[in-house]
Amino acid sequence: MYLEIVSPEASLVSGNVDSVTVPGIEGEFQMLNNHAAIVSILGKGKVKFKGNATIAAGQEKNFSQEDGQWVMHINSGTVEMKDNNVIVLVD
Repeated sequence: MYLEIVSPEASLVSGNVDSVTVPGIEGEFQMLNNHAAIVSILGKGKVKFKGNATIAAGQEKNFSQEDGQWVMHINSGTVEMKDNNVIVLVD
């Protein structure tokens, strides 16, 4: 599936990934390939992804690695998953 993580200032991540985990307001949830379409509000927590996505130049400071996954801490945002495309808008 294809992942994009976007902030008001810049595009942070784009590329193919195996999984994406986000902090929904009712709890953390994970999306895998062929996940059902979903739109959700995100709360404070970690956006995690595993795969070959590219972190934009100059944005590496926003990410760390935990258990073989890239991790970004967010305060809030939204996520949309449709047709194997995941867009995460973060604040």
